[in-house]
Amino acid sequence: MTLRIEHVNVTVRDPEATAALMTRLFGWSVRWCGPARDSGRSVHVGAGDHYLALYTGDKASYGPEDFAKGRPLNHIGIEVEDLDAAEARVVAEGLVPINHADYEPGRRFYFLDPDGIEYEVVSYRQA
Repeated sequence: MTLRIEHVNVTVRDPEATAALMTRLFGWSVRWCGPARDSGRSVHVGAGDHYLALYTGDKASYGPEDFAKGRPLNHIGIEVEDLDAAEARVVAEGLVPINHADYEPGRRFYFLDPDGIEYEVVSYRQA
């Protein structure tokens, strides 16, 4: 049996805005949106076999303490074919790529989204 991660569910301030960012950065599409637990709402954005579930609950607002790195999520890894093109899209969104590294077997960089959630963007294609 082959096992895989089908989705990751994260809390964000504005699921629709984060989904729109993910569609621009990674070419994903919204798979579903609707009501969620605790009078919240969710947007599922991704590809055919995987997605991010972007959730917001009934809190009036979220602060920096809600999005501290490592609470408990360290980062979300996204594999792309063209790392340079992905980085250009990140920069075009006004986000700052950090921690670039070339390593065997690929290359990577990280960025923080507007909620402070860290993403690792990696490519296993050698340029």
